[in-house]
Amino acid sequence: MIPITVCNHKGGTGKTTTTLMVSAALGLSGRRVLAVDLDPQGFLSRLTGTGEPPAERSSHAIFDDGVDFDRTSIVPLPAFDLLPSSSRLSSAIRRLNRPVDVLWVREFSARHLADYDFVLYDTAAAVTVYSLNALVASRMVVIPVLPEYQPVVGAEQTWQTAATVRKRLNPDLQEAVFLLTMVDGRKKEHRAFGHYLRERYGDSVMPSVVRTSASLAATRQDGLTAFDYDPRGRGAVDYANVVDGLLRRVERSIPAEASVES
Repeated sequence: MIPITVCNHKGGTGKTTTTLMVSAALGLSGRRVLAVDLDPQGFLSRLTGTGEPPAERSSHAIFDDGVDFDRTSIVPLPAFDLLPSSSRLSSAIRRLNRPVDVLWVREFSARHLADYDFVLYDTAAAVTVYSLNALVASRMVVIPVLPEYQPVVGAEQTWQTAATVRKRLNPDLQEAVFLLTMVDGRKKEHRAFGHYLRERYGDSVMPSVVRTSASLAATRQDGLTAFDYDPRGRGAVDYANVVDGLLRRVERSIPAEASVES
């Protein structure tokens, strides 16, 4: 199993769309994929048209050792599976204040999710115990970043958070990678910040970018993605290229016994 966290401390960067599209692309390529919605606001669950389930049948169950997790809580979608969010995560966060409370997701995944090829964790646009749990449980981190000032600052802060988790809590975590999203090549600002990130972070910036796309903007609450209704559009093409790049990174950086054949 290859666990991947998708995160950026700044909102509005295409984080949830990236989780959705990467999960779908991996699933359509024949991998068994689970997306876990760890955002109390549940944007990924909404995008897939999944209603909020009872808390014990949601990702809230990960953080409640009084719940005997039922695999039927996982929602099958056309290309991948989903463990949806619950608004109860907002209140549960207050009791997750011990040092060991960053280990819930890692321990849960080892017990219940080992049969998946990839598990993607979608997190809120903030540093919370849930995003830290995802990083502690992961092998890879993808930071979607709109190439504009505030999103870039948030992305760099996220990169530092991931580096700290790697140093102190999870030595198996690979160096985070930036994914440029909603790129408009006509905008001087986008070109400038894209150049800045590549100059400063080198190979930690993915070569593929996700361009502005009407098909991605139209992906809303129907459980479908750009791969379903516009498979030749730029959104589908760009994310297919992103996944090809991620799989190459998996082959290079994950030990052979843990890797997934492409």
